Amino acid sequence: MEGASVSSLCSHFLSSALSKIPYPQKAHPPFSGPFHGSIPIARISTYFPVGSPGPRKKSNDNTVNTEISPHRAGIVSAVRLLRIDQGGAFADLLNEKGRNSAKNEMGYVERTLGFRTRDLDDRDIRLVTEIVGGTVRWRRYLDHLIMSLCKEEGMFRSMEPLLLQVLRIGFYEIIKLEMPPYAVVDENVKLAKRALRPGAGNLVNGILRKLLSLKDTDSLPLPKVVGDDRSQARALAIIHSHPVWMVRRWINLWGVEESVKLMNWNNSNPYFGLRVNTAKGYTRIDLANQLKSLKVPFELSTYLKDFVRLQTGMQTVIQSGLLKEGICSVQDESAGLVVSVVDPQPGDTIIDCCAAPGGKTLFMASRLRGQGMILAIDINKGRLRILKETSRLHNVHNVVTTTNADLRLYAEMHNIQFDKVLLDVPCSGLGVLSKRADLRWNRRFEDFEQLKNLQDELLNAASMLVKPGGVLVYSTCSIDHHENEGRVAAFLLRHPEFAVNSVDGYVPPEFVSEEGYYFSNPVKHCIDGSFAARLVKTSSYTS
Repeated sequence: MEGASVSSLCSHFLSSALSKIPYPQKAHPPFSGPFHGSIPIARISTYFPVGSPGPRKKSNDNTVNTEISPHRAGIVSAVRLLRIDQGGAFADLLNEKGRNSAKNEMGYVERTLGFRTRDLDDRDIRLVTEIVGGTVRWRRYLDHLIMSLCKEEGMFRSMEPLLLQVLRIGFYEIIKLEMPPYAVVDENVKLAKRALRPGAGNLVNGILRKLLSLKDTDSLPLPKVVGDDRSQARALAIIHSHPVWMVRRWINLWGVEESVKLMNWNNSNPYFGLRVNTAKGYTRIDLANQLKSLKVPFELSTYLKDFVRLQTGMQTVIQSGLLKEGICSVQDESAGLVVSVVDPQPGDTIIDCCAAPGGKTLFMASRLRGQGMILAIDINKGRLRILKETSRLHNVHNVVTTTNADLRLYAEMHNIQFDKVLLDVPCSGLGVLSKRADLRWNRRFEDFEQLKNLQDELLNAASMLVKPGGVLVYSTCSIDHHENEGRVAAFLLRHPEFAVNSVDGYVPPEFVSEEGYYFSNPVKHCIDGSFAARLVKTSSYTS
């Protein structure tokens, strides 16, 4: 690789990576529905100038160096991080798609960088998941330190993308994972030399050793939280690694103390919920016994009788086949509580307006006990297909029908109404940042206006599908007032035929807001942040 042009290598690296990245769609965690519409929430930011050179020519023999990479998880992590930065992709390597993605990354390494890594074992996958998730989560904090240790800011600004990822990995391993420091230096120097050139390895060596010296003397160059509101927000954004606009928005809503608590939650290792599939005859006791036999630590949910929660052991759960066999599914308790707000009852007709891939759809279907029907609509055909297949696996296909459509057009074209309508809208996803570390960097303040308009349009459409006396549930995975209470208030002004029906009695009291809405606070409740309003269409209203 010493003779290769770094810019040509990285340009080819980027174009190949982007060709495999599906356009990001919905602001939900990996187990929720797709983005409904075509608003470009995630922008592609490129480090490369227009007209950069193409890929370098390969040698005639097309040989691959079969020597094992000195840091086999490191190169896969670097490739994954680069793809996240350039195209907004994010794959959890704990799931099956993530495992396949890891293989794809290693194949790309072999073809392009010229050396082979061993197949990742489960321990490596867990390490890659930790490195990728943690490095993305702490990116602003790490970049501040890297820039501070560079000779000048221009050096950081012009740094090759792959080299920057190697440094981020090294900084994260030393500061947050507290791995053996000199082993980290040695492995990342070798990685930079092999993936780029000897000079890149020398640069990594010098910067990482500076970091070790500052860490040993407890003198990391971090900003002080002083000055006016804007200055304090900038400092807190670096220390807790969040966008400045997001920190300012939260401070204005909740103050500094609560905002810091929220950022600490977002930076912590997330909990995952498992919902037992009662439609196949399983109980939570059955699931608990399975987890005990697998030696996976878990807690019983105190909010929902069909749920357990775990912080470690997801890889074991996946390999055991519990998900593939339809015994349980991955679902956060916050999503389960939204279903409680809908309150599906046997015999109900329900439409799930932005359904795929269908976590809430499947839970609602299980509560129908084979009586009634759910129409699941989504604009994403591929994810809707997954929902259809999963409904069969979960033994609820007899009550679930899927339709590929834009809700706004569907509501205009079909004169049909339902007992209950669930509208889980595309949103900023600010309530799920502990699980979706990338979302904080893919969101912009300007996105809220576009999302607000889409949410209003979808609410108008969903309201047309509600029977007189029926229920419309509007839900988000956001903690932002403007996407939640603000949208409901605007809707009620436009649609006086609807009134708020308090969620009291449908969810535990600690989730009921003063206005009668459901709201889960990540810091207070230790689950994802989400919101739901239960709106009833009054049968006596006349326009």
